[in-house]
Amino acid sequence: MDKKKLSERDICTKFITPALEAAGWDKQRQLREEVGLTAGRVLVRGNKGMRDRKSVLRADYVLYFKPDLPLAVVEAKDNNHSVRDGIQQALKYAEMLDVPFAFSSNGDGFVFHDKTLADGVLEREITLAEFPSPDMLWQRYLAWKGISTEQAPLYSQDYHAGRTARYYQVNAINRTVEAVIKGQKRVLLVMATGTGKTYTAFQIIWRLWKSGTAKRILFLADRNILVDQTMVNDFKPFKGAMAKLSVNQKGVEKVDSAGQVTTELVELGVNAQTKKVDKSYEIYLSLYQAVTGTEEERNIYKQFSPDFFDLVVIDECHRGSAAEDSAWRDILDYFGSAVHLGLTATPKETAEVSNITYFGEPVYTYSLKQGIEDGFLAPYKVIRVDLDKDLGWRPTTGKVDAKGQIIEDRIYNQKDMNKALVLTQRDEAVAKRITELLHATGRMNKTIVFCEDIDHASRMRQALLNANSDLAAANPKYVVQITGDNAEGKMELDNFIDPKRPYPVIATTSRLMTTGVDAQTCKLVVLDRTINSMTEFKQIIGRGTRINEDYGKLWFTILDFKKATENFADPAFDGEPTVIYEPAGGESITPPEDIDPQPGGEDVPISDTGDDNGSVGGINGNGGQGPGRRTKYLVHDVPVYVVNERVQYMGADGKLITESLKDYTRIQLNKRFASLDDFLQSWSDADKKQAIVDELETQGVFFDELAKEVGKDLDPFDLICHIVFGQKPLTRRERADNVKKNDYFTRHSGTARKVLEKLLDKYADEGIANIEKVEVLRTPDFATLGSPVELIKSFGGKPQYQSALRNLEQALYQ
Repeated sequence: MDKKKLSERDICTKFITPALEAAGWDKQRQLREEVGLTAGRVLVRGNKGMRDRKSVLRADYVLYFKPDLPLAVVEAKDNNHSVRDGIQQALKYAEMLDVPFAFSSNGDGFVFHDKTLADGVLEREITLAEFPSPDMLWQRYLAWKGISTEQAPLYSQDYHAGRTARYYQVNAINRTVEAVIKGQKRVLLVMATGTGKTYTAFQIIWRLWKSGTAKRILFLADRNILVDQTMVNDFKPFKGAMAKLSVNQKGVEKVDSAGQVTTELVELGVNAQTKKVDKSYEIYLSLYQAVTGTEEERNIYKQFSPDFFDLVVIDECHRGSAAEDSAWRDILDYFGSAVHLGLTATPKETAEVSNITYFGEPVYTYSLKQGIEDGFLAPYKVIRVDLDKDLGWRPTTGKVDAKGQIIEDRIYNQKDMNKALVLTQRDEAVAKRITELLHATGRMNKTIVFCEDIDHASRMRQALLNANSDLAAANPKYVVQITGDNAEGKMELDNFIDPKRPYPVIATTSRLMTTGVDAQTCKLVVLDRTINSMTEFKQIIGRGTRINEDYGKLWFTILDFKKATENFADPAFDGEPTVIYEPAGGESITPPEDIDPQPGGEDVPISDTGDDNGSVGGINGNGGQGPGRRTKYLVHDVPVYVVNERVQYMGADGKLITESLKDYTRIQLNKRFASLDDFLQSWSDADKKQAIVDELETQGVFFDELAKEVGKDLDPFDLICHIVFGQKPLTRRERADNVKKNDYFTRHSGTARKVLEKLLDKYADEGIANIEKVEVLRTPDFATLGSPVELIKSFGGKPQYQSALRNLEQALYQ
């Protein structure tokens, strides 16, 4: 057998897999081939999103001690490569999977990289027969992790069977279980919104519960909907051992695959009549707010002994559990002997409060940036809109508002809008711009509009209804207000986040939807709210980062009226959290943003407690002022206009492109091509011009958007020549006409000539990409000339057809 003639797949089948099986690796449970690690980054081009298939990472082999307990990576190459050629790739995958062993092979033997240094050698070559056994690698792995013989059975407890966890979820689960069995009492896990924190928490709890490490568990969340949905979704396998701590019975509405609505009753761990806790369950779910509510609700927890729970899981732990004088800390202090596991996408690190000070450094972090890079989270495009009155407005002397109040004479700017000053025509201007964007991208695209307070959310709902009166008249739920005071609106929250339900389309809100809302199909996030907290900003952006390919959700747009996206430039946006201040005993460390208007941070009626930012006063039905109330002026007759708009794109490095798109393109392509001649040579040498276009698009060149800026129907070749090298561009039609004038078609006759003429017209209409695909010959335009096989034969065969196509391209770009 000549190995040199075998494909990589043949090398795997005939040499590598037999060697692994001979070493004792079970093909069914321990050996997986072609293991996908990443989904492929989403590239946003104009109003389209596409997967960059080149960025998909796939390991040839992953070896497991047990399912979801990876030990090693094996990278295969064909026999025309050396045995060492795959080792660096294997090391990259091993680092992603958090394993110490990497192998590469070409079928002759293996290179074995052993980070444990168990025998003092980091990397060496071994024969096919010397591949290590599962037990050998497992023992070395345990020693590398510092897991004792007694702890090993606890660590290796099986996962719950079901869907396969993603690589970062496996890392998060295993790191957390490892920390707990080693005796760590406070554990912090940081995972970006949309990466499956609840599923990860379920697997952590399942393994600790099944191993007996944690016999009784308390799961705390800050939204009722989160508790209910968790019970009937990710935590459903705990049914029978799980209950909700609540004095109020609740049902959870679900939609089955046929679209039928059913109500599932959540099991309760509290007797509704006697208010006594049923202590026969092992896993309890509850709201933080129970400890800040009525005396009756507080007593629920006091019915448990302080050592009842072995594990307390705190979801969205940034919301207050780390603040020493927070009421939420009461429950953690009460169950102080339990392990405390904090889950968050946004660890809070300020001069007043620190998650890290309480929990310690995260055992694992999976960031928004990494999630976008891996293709598990949606990238975004930012549109910054400046309104003229936001830049500064001063009332004329003696001007009164709609309530007859004299408006204080000063300059009002963006920070005053919808707080100290309400310009109703500003609401209309914002609604108009939102509507224009939806007209351009899809009027049924799910949209969340974040407003300053409940009153603002109510007015914005009305403005959007009027701006979309055609669709709103057909279905009044096209726009809904979803705030804490609005019972009808809150009832629509499940419908809004359900991909199967088209309505509501637009939700106006303030704080209610900043966390815990799994809006998989949200394609537009509108920021008309002052955001001074990086934590809140990250949570709001997280409403759009989920991907749902079945419903065409691969990316989203942020429409920013408040310069909130300046937070993207802050190193803290996606950096590692840093402890700024470790509070000393007795110091008050609760910042104003941690004091929610009511438990859970949900919106409350402005007439009761002021606006959502913790300030008092506002338009409260009579518009009047009382002791300690802040005046808010309401003005109807001041027009508001858009004065500036800037589109920002996410570049190849994951950062927003803030300069002009032309300047950015010029800078990037000058790095790629030393001169015009260099570019022309590369273009001419390329067998397929689209290959160069695809390469440049992965590097962040937005050809569709550049063509819009230039305002001409130019193809990528002319865009580059014009923008980067200052050449006079030609439109595709002009290039096609030049080819016709130069009598290019006299080289061919009959059917072949007609094919080339149609290809030239295709180029003029659609660009270079389509004519380079042989599939173009199957389109209706060519059907009258013959079948694809007949058309290729008219040139003398496929090589001659490809040669004629290359000659046509040379004539086009001469």
